[in-house]
Amino acid sequence: MGGPVTVSTHARRARVHVTGAASTAVRPVLAAPRRPARVLAVFPAGVYLEVRTDLEPSVIGVITGEATRLPNSVLLATPLPRVTVGDDASVGDRAIDLGSLSLRVRRWWDPAPPLGRTDPARLAHAAALLADPPGTGLAGNGAIGLLAGSCAEGRLLGVVTAAEQLMGLGPGLTPSGDDVLAGLLVTLRHLGAATGTGRAIWLADWLAATVTFDARTRTTRISATLLHCAARGEASPEVIAVLRGIAGRQALEPALRRLHRLGHTSGADLAQGIAIGLAAVLALSGAR
Repeated sequence: MGGPVTVSTHARRARVHVTGAASTAVRPVLAAPRRPARVLAVFPAGVYLEVRTDLEPSVIGVITGEATRLPNSVLLATPLPRVTVGDDASVGDRAIDLGSLSLRVRRWWDPAPPLGRTDPARLAHAAALLADPPGTGLAGNGAIGLLAGSCAEGRLLGVVTAAEQLMGLGPGLTPSGDDVLAGLLVTLRHLGAATGTGRAIWLADWLAATVTFDARTRTTRISATLLHCAARGEASPEVIAVLRGIAGRQALEPALRRLHRLGHTSGADLAQGIAIGLAAVLALSGAR
């Protein structure tokens, strides 16, 4: 007669196989060979994984439809698995293993859709709507004024100096200073390209080099990844909608209200960065 059956406390849980849609921003990491990852943060509508890689984005969000669709996200149509901060995961070979979930990416979306050609003169009407957004996290901070003035005048030294002061400034997973810089980067890229303002794109290139050089050591892991995304013009749908509104592709005011509702101050801080970028494009294109 056989002895008692022993069940390991580490018995494998039943795997749940699902598919998802991912931002093209995370394609390099997802398409690479499988790498270990760990759970960095857990929220009701999203789990953020830090992948052991030199590629960016090194933080990937696995989210449901209730979460903000950040440009480093993979969207699920099923509930999130139960995991805790520090749990192991793996990412690569176009798949993510997280807790009991085995996720394979089948569809992609573009977090940086081009705006199309736009006359710079058409942007001027939007400047008043974006001026002085309420509820920003760094109201009255001198670095914001330096950043705005230097961008409008195309003064690279002032822009870089202000960016160095703003990186990582403020509390939270995405500090206010980083959100301002992200909004500015995305705006310079998209509106600069849409209006053919080469000076704005040149400014974006240098600003991107500044904020991404040592982002991982200057701010939170999640915010560093979002700065890398913004440096390439990648953003959430709420940010892209505001840029489309500025360019006259859709209604601006509803899009701006949706952006302002993001986070505690993140939406307002992103809007402040967009306002600085818009003013810079107008000034550098000669439309103001």
